Amino acid sequence: MPIIEQLQKKQPYYWENPYRLRWEEAEKQLSIQPTLIDDAEARLQRFAPYFMAIEPTMKEANGLIESPIQQATLLQKRYVHENEQLWLKRDDILPIAGSIKARGGIHEVLTIAEQLATSNGLIESTKDYAQFTEPAFHALFSKYTIVVGSTGNLGLSIGTMSAKLGFRVVVHMSHDAKQWKKDLLREKGVTVVEHTGDYSKAVEQGRKEAEADSFAFFIDDENSQALFSGYAVAARRLKKQLEEANIHISIENPLAVYLPCGVGGGPGGVAYGLKTIFGDAVHCYFVEPVESPCMLLGMATEQHHDISVQDIGLSNQTAADGLAVGRASKFVGQLMMPILHGIVTVTDNQLYRMVYELKETEGLQIEPSAAGLVAIGLIQAPAAYHVAWLTGGGMVPQSEWQKFYENGENVDVQTQKEK
Repeated sequence: MPIIEQLQKKQPYYWENPYRLRWEEAEKQLSIQPTLIDDAEARLQRFAPYFMAIEPTMKEANGLIESPIQQATLLQKRYVHENEQLWLKRDDILPIAGSIKARGGIHEVLTIAEQLATSNGLIESTKDYAQFTEPAFHALFSKYTIVVGSTGNLGLSIGTMSAKLGFRVVVHMSHDAKQWKKDLLREKGVTVVEHTGDYSKAVEQGRKEAEADSFAFFIDDENSQALFSGYAVAARRLKKQLEEANIHISIENPLAVYLPCGVGGGPGGVAYGLKTIFGDAVHCYFVEPVESPCMLLGMATEQHHDISVQDIGLSNQTAADGLAVGRASKFVGQLMMPILHGIVTVTDNQLYRMVYELKETEGLQIEPSAAGLVAIGLIQAPAAYHVAWLTGGGMVPQSEWQKFYENGENVDVQTQKEK
């Protein structure tokens, strides 16, 4: 199969989605409804008083878990055409977890907490949700365990939020997850179970453990609609931010958005949310490492979760640990078929180089998994505005980030090979 032969070369490659439809037709095929986003948006708003109570720095944002956008004035001269603009969505500095996973992961934990509190008659209608800080809530949640499988950032968001509310937490992590992430979770009182296999094995074991415990909830990054809808809320927030910057998206002035992709939940949720708002005026692209192009492989072969990158001889070993996923979400892959514009694969060296360039030009410190804007030059999407989603890096220790930076500094820009 030509697409498999191409991926086996382990070289940067742009796959334009041949299954994409006009939004009017695509919308009819989708198995979910925008009301999911309405519910998630309303829930996050209800919990805003709680976040202001536990995290004083969130008062300025009225308790919303949100990140700013900023124009990359220097980088846009290199990566987009004249009269086009390049903007960065700063999920690398999202409150609480410092990555895009703070959106979906925290939303699902809040969903579970709200359901338990409601069914046990704890929520008082005369109070705002700051009441979730009260001892009675903590006592209730301490009877339950939240279980999740993760390469790192989802585990950090789930672990941090669950522990704060009072839940017991178990995070199953793959061997390629960073040690500092495991250490940080343990410092927060989270039980970390390490696996010799990759992300899929960690998820599989976590699911089995939760199924065997009637007081456990498994958060499934591969199939959860609660996670997905939490991510999708970001699209509505972005629309407001763009309008505040006097940017109005239309067919004549389209938007291109670049989203790093692991199993698919985060980028898929954002892409879906954007399409419900902008329709055909937004072009969404996923970015994957050359060794871990699970979403591209699944969609291009139409086998989705039934095929892994290891099946075609790829290692699933990448510096972008948050994207080190061998088998894509079946739920997200099928949903993206009629709406995603395309997927591009990039090398670790390209990701390292972008970490370096972002520091040198914009003064930002991100992790390789978040460096998806390197795809902009490879795709050359026709758009008036470009938004690169910086999906993480805010929690990375300085010593770890320095290694990323030095690796990027030592990349030959012309050949993308180490000097």
